[in-house]
Amino acid sequence: MRKLEIPGLGLTFTASGLVRAALILGLLFMLGASLPGQMSYDSLAQLHEGRFAVRETWGPAMYGWLLGIFDEIVPGTGLYVVASALLLFASLSSLRQLRPRISWWAPLVTVLLVFSPLVLIYQGVVWKDVLFANLAIASFTCLAHAPRLWDRLGPRWLLLIGAMVLLATAALVRQNGLVAVLMAAIVLGVLRRCEGWRRALVWAVGALVATLVLAQVLAAVAQPKSAGEDKAGGIGVRIVQHYDLIGAMAHDPTYRPPRIEQAHPAAAAAMRRGVAVYSPERVDFFDRDPSLGPNIWPMSSELVGAEWRDLITKNPKAYLAHRANVFRWVFLTPKLERCLPVFVGVEGPEPLVASLNLVNGRDPADISLANYATYFYGTPVFSHVVYALIALAVAGFLLWRRDEADYAIAGLMLSALGFTASFFVISIACDYRYLYFLDLAAMTGLFYLALDPSLRRSSDTDPRSIPA
Repeated sequence: MRKLEIPGLGLTFTASGLVRAALILGLLFMLGASLPGQMSYDSLAQLHEGRFAVRETWGPAMYGWLLGIFDEIVPGTGLYVVASALLLFASLSSLRQLRPRISWWAPLVTVLLVFSPLVLIYQGVVWKDVLFANLAIASFTCLAHAPRLWDRLGPRWLLLIGAMVLLATAALVRQNGLVAVLMAAIVLGVLRRCEGWRRALVWAVGALVATLVLAQVLAAVAQPKSAGEDKAGGIGVRIVQHYDLIGAMAHDPTYRPPRIEQAHPAAAAAMRRGVAVYSPERVDFFDRDPSLGPNIWPMSSELVGAEWRDLITKNPKAYLAHRANVFRWVFLTPKLERCLPVFVGVEGPEPLVASLNLVNGRDPADISLANYATYFYGTPVFSHVVYALIALAVAGFLLWRRDEADYAIAGLMLSALGFTASFFVISIACDYRYLYFLDLAAMTGLFYLALDPSLRRSSDTDPRSIPA
């Protein structure tokens, strides 16, 4: 193991030790700057759901339930923020054990990572997008460790079960997180290719089915009994359908929804008026027309769904033009400040804030964090495109090197890219946090690559040289 000695002081440093120290200090600094957590309206609403075991929003029930569990132990979100951040920082630290030698590039990359506003600020924000990213990264980290511990039955199953629990939770926190579940199953199959393709397929399909079943169990547990059947997913789909139908009208003035015009002429007229307030930036602009919602929501889901499917199959040009424009906003963020790049403090309706015994506002530390983030606006630090290119490059390098652990990290990169691509179909706003998983996964891949950027495989080196 390479060491750095400072003559006269008797101090000796290793690259691995410096990486670990940077991660610990970065975690402590982040917690000191953000605890008990930055909370927007979404955060407050879901903490309220978790604390009082109710369903008042169409956000994921799992996220509110998790907040409620931590809130039951220590009121507020402080303990949750610590636990969520530990998932990320512990996962990063454990990646050092997968490489035979740690490069001196690694400490520098670690410092840049922990002081990026996407870690320093975002890890303190109580958002499901942040938790999803941490859960997904932790799950693929478990898979990366699996090959070297495969012959030890207990550790092997601990890692696999841990990965499944993390992935099942992630899929319930963000529905399109199923992309990560599918990719993780593929990774496990690739890791077991040495047993033959049939056995590898059994491992992959078994992991996929087990994770999906576990997700169903967790979903039932998370749903408050008094709330009945969870309809949040149906509401989310309906919002996307409304957005797509009116968006198609905005991009093709000749398009008309024939089914709706025949069954609900008033709703069709309201949708045509809705074109005036349509924006590819976010669906929320529909609220500027107070007559739109009351006219379109009474329609049956079957009717709207049929009209939406007709749009895709019979008028794909209008649909794709709308979807491409919406995706441009969420992926390219052409006007970053309008896409909520950061959030600090506590902000929400006063009755909601008071019900949680919190106070609206921002303290000096919050303001300092927000000002810090502005130094990075307009740079690659706030560019999903840059992170997508990093993820592609890291995945390509790792698939070329083909170390066993590399397949898991490459899978993480590809799942982040697939997750991003899914927003072409489902995006309804350009908020920067929606693609946070892409950014954080790419940074994790770059960190892993910096640990050992050589083409040497860990199996080519004595495993006893792997740093603790």
